[in-house]
Amino acid sequence: MTNQKGASAPAQTNDVKILAKKHRISLEDARQIIEQYGSDRKACDKAARRVAV
Repeated sequence: MTNQKGASAPAQTNDVKILAKKHRISLEDARQIIEQYGSDRKACDKAARRVAV
């Protein structure tokens, strides 16, 4: 897992859990979204909504 845009590993782990729970997606899907979009929350939320459908 790569750290993008200065995110620390523990913070990124928490972000994965939060994104997965918020959009009811798998942790793996959330991890891939965060790896792709980094710390851009708006882009991550948009991508997660597409996965959740």
